[in-house]
Parts: sequence; structure tokens; C-alpha cells
Amino acid sequence: MTEAVEYDVVVLGAGPTGENVADRTRAAGLSTAVVEGELVGGECLYWACMPSKALLRPVITRAEARRVPGVRRAVQGPLDAPEVLAHRDDYASHWKDDGQVGWLDSIGARLYRGQGRLHGPRKVVVEGPESEHHVLVARHAVAVCTGSRAVLPQLPGLTGAKAWTSREATSAQSVPGRLVVVGGGVVGSEMATAWQALGSQVTVLVRGDGLLPRMEPFVGEHVADALTEAGATVRTNVSVAAVRRDGGGAPVTVVLEDGELIDADEVLFATGRAPRTDDIGLETVGLEPGSWLSVDDSCRVEGSQWLYAVGDVNRRALMTHQGKYQGRIAGAAIAARAGHTPLLETDRWGAHSATADHDAVPQVVFTDPEAASVGLSLAQAEAAGRRVRAVDYDLASVAGAGLYGDNYTGRARMVVDLDREILLGVTFVGPGVGELLHSATIAVAGEVPIDRLWHAVPAYPTISEVWLRLLETYRG
Repeated sequence: MTEAVEYDVVVLGAGPTGENVADRTRAAGLSTAVVEGELVGGECLYWACMPSKALLRPVITRAEARRVPGVRRAVQGPLDAPEVLAHRDDYASHWKDDGQVGWLDSIGARLYRGQGRLHGPRKVVVEGPESEHHVLVARHAVAVCTGSRAVLPQLPGLTGAKAWTSREATSAQSVPGRLVVVGGGVVGSEMATAWQALGSQVTVLVRGDGLLPRMEPFVGEHVADALTEAGATVRTNVSVAAVRRDGGGAPVTVVLEDGELIDADEVLFATGRAPRTDDIGLETVGLEPGSWLSVDDSCRVEGSQWLYAVGDVNRRALMTHQGKYQGRIAGAAIAARAGHTPLLETDRWGAHSATADHDAVPQVVFTDPEAASVGLSLAQAEAAGRRVRAVDYDLASVAGAGLYGDNYTGRARMVVDLDREILLGVTFVGPGVGELLHSATIAVAGEVPIDRLWHAVPAYPTISEVWLRLLETYRG
């Protein structure tokens, strides 16, 4: 019989979210165990954020250099795909987690490798390598930080067709001659941008009206136009009915609902995510395996006094930076409750409330052009019953944009709450706009009054001068 080991906190999942929970609980003096069945560092480090942005950085750099007089002739050739892929491998740490394991050791958290499953309240059983088992008991909290996985649709022929998901798209070791991308969200748009620039002939198939449907409509239009100009094909209002592939190295055929056939070397399905909660013992604590976990603003599972669900598994905001933010909030809440310190439950923006998940979620899409947004879109604000006004400005009219590159195209929008005279949301699309986003995030999260923003003077000549132009447009 394996003897149980007690810790103050047990964290299931050692991705960025779980690491942040552990960091905060250890900083508060709580003993913490972390359980991980794959690589410490999680999806973001090895199959998402880091490898995808390493693929995209050379793409965006070349595109921007081609807009600059005196430089464009020097960068007319193709990208060095093997060098780009090698650079990507470096940023994915060659799929080895020694550095992340060392970091966990440095904060004093204990790592258990293996599949962790709940076994009743506050208890986790770990099935480790070589049939090694551990039983962990949490005095104060268990935090589920197991993240999400890509979901493949139920289509005839897809099983066995070796379709790409986000993992294969970010870790592939060669450039496919032809790539079909099914889905027009962030993953689909970014990977279409990367592989088209690396030499693939890319076809993007979107069921809806356009790319990036969760952002302002003009964003997807700009990105689709740029992809088309780069040589990709973007098709909207089409649905895939089946996939055919005979053998490992054979081409793949995508069958559309109208019977049209599209041949390719690889097909990427970027059509959704599901929580990694199907095999973590939720049934032993009265919860549904495979379900998203509903939580309060401290990330504690509704109806529980000890179980937390942090990051993707709670479906509040499926982005690495939001998971890390939630990890900091949940870690602080666990420590406060363990120390019998009253939580700041009446403070909407307090240390124990993940309010940004509702009101100020920032996101950058690293396409060319970049897209960046925070807070509510116009449609979301109107659906919430807010009395709002959208203020738009052509980024190409800003002096800094013209200096950034010839033929600059882009657009900015701020959504103003007319009753409170604050910003509910801001969106940018255009080259280099990702670095504009944090100023917008501060304005939205800080609920900075429009009158005070008037005194935040943007440096000239930078693209950030768009803030002044937006405020001038609002004032009329």
C-alpha cells in the first residue's frame, strides 16, 4: 500500500498556468506538489505560443522590411526554411523540459511525473513511469491546470488521415508543398501566414463569413486581404464533408459539402478546443469527466471549498497570458484562505478576483498585418446592453505609420461607454500594432476616464499617435 504524502497544495498540470499557481503558493510559504504527465512547460512552450511565434517572426520581419525604401531589394528572396525551422526548434527547447524542471526546483515545488487523477476530496493518485504510484493529499487546495487540447470534427475518412492539429502545425520538420487549413480563428490564420511564407501553397477554408470572427469584422478583412496578396487562397462560407488519404505519404483530399475536391499534401484542422478533464478523476468528486469547470472569480470550482480550475479548463479565456493571470489570482486566493485572511470579495479589481477575464482580455494575433484587441468589441458591448459609440481611425493617416513602411494599411477602433466616459474595448489591425496593445489594456483595465486620456501625450512621430487621433475624433 502506497503511503500518502501531504502537501498544502497539489497542482495538476505544469504548463504556464500551473507554474504560476505553484509560484504564488510557494511564495506564500505553502508546500506544493506539481503533477505533469507530459513536458513541464506545457502546450504554450512546446506546441503553441513559442514555436508558432518563432515561425512567424521571420515572416513578419521580411514583410515589414519589404515596405521600407532602401531595404526592400535586400529581402526579395525566399525565407531560409531550414534555418527558420531550426530557430523554432531552439525556442521549443528541442522538446526537452530540463530548464522548466530546474525552475520548479528553484521555487521549492515538488514535481511528480505521471498521470494525476483525483481520488475523492483533496486526494490525487499519480500513476508514474514504470508502474510507480504516489498518493498525494492536499491540506488546502487541489488546482486543476490541465489545459485544453485540439478537437478534430467527426468527418468521414478523418480517422487515419493523419490530419494536423495545432501541435503538428507548430512542430512540423518540413514544409508541405500544399496545405489546406480548415478554420479561420487565431491558429488557422497564424499558421496559414507562416506556412504560406515558408513556401506552402495554402488554402484556407472557413465555414463563416470571414477570418478571426471574435474580433471586429474589419480585422479579418485586413488579414484575409494580406493572405490573398501573399498568394494564399481564402474561401469563406464553405464546409468540409470528408477527408480522404491512402497511406502515410500519399496526398490528402478534402471533400467539400458541394462535392468539390481539394488536393493537398497536409491538412490542418484548427476548429476548436476541448478541456483536458476527461481522465483526471472528476467523477470521484461528483463532476462530469471531460467537462469545462465553472468557477467563481477566484477560480474556485462552484460548490467546492478546495477544488480550483485555472486556465483553459474553466473556459473563461483560452490564452496563455490569461491562464498565467488566473494562476496568480488563484494562488493568492488559496494562500489567503489557507491563512484565514479575508478575501477582498467586494473589490472588483482586487487581488483575489480575475476581473480581466470579463472586462479586459488582451489578445495579439501574429499575422501580417498583426491584429490586437482588448475588452469588448462593438457587437459585444451592444449585446450587453451598454450605451456605446465606436470611434474609428485610419492608421495609415498617422505620421508614424507612414514612416514604419510604405503603403501602410490598418485601422483602429475604440468602443466608448457613453454613460461612464471610459473605454470598454480597443482594437488595432496593421503592421506592428501588437506593441500598441498594452497601452489600450491599461486604459480599459484601469477604466481611465476619457478626459484623463487626453493628457496622455503620445510621442511624435510614432504609430501610437493614433490615440490622439481617436480622442480628437471622439470629441469632434
